[in-house]
Amino acid sequence: MVARQDQTTDPELLAALLQARRGTAFFARKLNELSDAELDGASLLPGWTRRHITAHIGYNARAIARLVEWAATGVETPMYASTAVRDHEIDFGATLSPIALRHLFDHSAVHLNVEWRDLPEDAWHHTVRTIQGREVPATETVWMRTREVWMHAVDLANGASFADIPAPVLERLLADITGAWKTRGTDAGLVIEVTDRGITFGDATPDSATVVSGPLAAVVEWAAGRGSGGVTATGPGAAATNDTAPAAPKWI
Repeated sequence: MVARQDQTTDPELLAALLQARRGTAFFARKLNELSDAELDGASLLPGWTRRHITAHIGYNARAIARLVEWAATGVETPMYASTAVRDHEIDFGATLSPIALRHLFDHSAVHLNVEWRDLPEDAWHHTVRTIQGREVPATETVWMRTREVWMHAVDLANGASFADIPAPVLERLLADITGAWKTRGTDAGLVIEVTDRGITFGDATPDSATVVSGPLAAVVEWAAGRGSGGVTATGPGAAATNDTAPAAPKWI
């Protein structure tokens, strides 16, 4: 029997789907390295255990699959009824038995992958709406998932780091984060320099700017609020004695 293929033939979209699937496989590997008892351990996110991370990733796949179904059928199927429902779902999922929690991740990932695979070429351009109220084409669901699986694989606190995340994902993630800062106006006086990519975010001309610099993986880790190792800062926002970077503005 011939394996079923993605219906889209768009090379950029196929490359994006591959990146999402690789991220899902990476998350699965880090999850499967954990024993059942280790699921109770703390994640990198305050207040969340590894159970919460796993439940979130499982239910996130189901939520994104609903958007893909919306694009396919034209029948509105929101990601979640509300943010409160989403939060309750994650808290409930964190109480599942280890085997049920692992099955939630596995089955939801397969479901989403099938929805993507079977979505007709033209339906990828149909508009859906995120939980934040943004109206986006169905193609955006691929990036929504990519961001979640790669970053939360690190949050499992099981040896993964931002250096494991592919550079194209890191670059887009940094663009998302700095874009959110700009929208909220929390990036005033802040310049980000990615030393190994020659990328700069922010206005580097004012003498009063706080300049945070470092290699891409370290800068994204800092910008995402996961740590400041490998980055330095100069200017009024830096610690006076050791050039330590200030805490990054919130982005979600």
